[in-house]
Amino acid sequence: MLIKSLLTLRSPAGRQGRLSVLMFHRVHAQIDPLFSHDMHAQRFDEICRWLKSWFQVLPLDQAVAQLAAGALPPRAAAITFDDGYADNHDVALPILQRHGLCATFFISTGFLDGGRMWNDTVIEAIRACQSPVLDLSEIGLGRHSLDSGLNRCLTVEALLGQIKYLEPQMRQEAVRFVQRCAGEPLPDDLMMTSHQTRRMYEAGMQIGAHTCTHPILSSLTDVDARAEIAGGKRALEALLQQPITLFAYPNGKPGKDYLAEHVQMVREAGYSAAVSTAPGVSAMDADPFQLPRFSPWDRSKLMYGIRMLANLHNAQPQ
Repeated sequence: MLIKSLLTLRSPAGRQGRLSVLMFHRVHAQIDPLFSHDMHAQRFDEICRWLKSWFQVLPLDQAVAQLAAGALPPRAAAITFDDGYADNHDVALPILQRHGLCATFFISTGFLDGGRMWNDTVIEAIRACQSPVLDLSEIGLGRHSLDSGLNRCLTVEALLGQIKYLEPQMRQEAVRFVQRCAGEPLPDDLMMTSHQTRRMYEAGMQIGAHTCTHPILSSLTDVDARAEIAGGKRALEALLQQPITLFAYPNGKPGKDYLAEHVQMVREAGYSAAVSTAPGVSAMDADPFQLPRFSPWDRSKLMYGIRMLANLHNAQPQ
């Protein structure tokens, strides 16, 4: 009750309201043996129970409209997921429904129906590799020990950091090289199908766009960035036969992963709001096309609540 009372003080109703937007990606059915810190069903169920007890969780489009009108309820929050993983449908959806919660799922349309994101290719290649050493020195990415679970995790973290900001063509070539070195077939069912996406929408979840191929927008030409921003919207509208009004910037760091010109492109493409990955909460005067998001990493209910409370001190007019 104390956390709820403090949240009400920091996030009151009306014009002084604050919108907390939480961000998730995958929700594994069980603890991932290689990445035990990743979200899994039992933990997500706990978090949903906490959020429902503390916050008034709203659909994101409704929350954005109420924020702009100065009409948020106290302790307003919205839940979002990025990328479009199949476990969002198989694992997260039933948990959300059990708690009576709505979430917005931002889909990178180029990976629907059997695609795989570049970072997952790296992760699954390292997971599958049978060699105790991964030699990527030919492409300037060094040699990596894979002789333990810890070293595999460290290798994944190092490679993702090195590859992420490569020019798109170079990134694709590096990922292909990593996959070849692994020498094992990789899963092609990590992302949602078109049918699962439709089922999410029919179940009352919101669907938003996350580009076609999840590029770092700041690394693209203006022509390519516009195509990614508008293309994901068109594909989802064709799939769902509904307007798509919400957008999430890939990777989402303002001034690094996307720039002011990309915010303008999102406006011009016909979206009504967009979310970043900058921490904080939104006040009434926040830019609806750069809404911050935040998710605590704490394992205990008390620390999770304290972290959410602390985040409310970071209101971001933009």
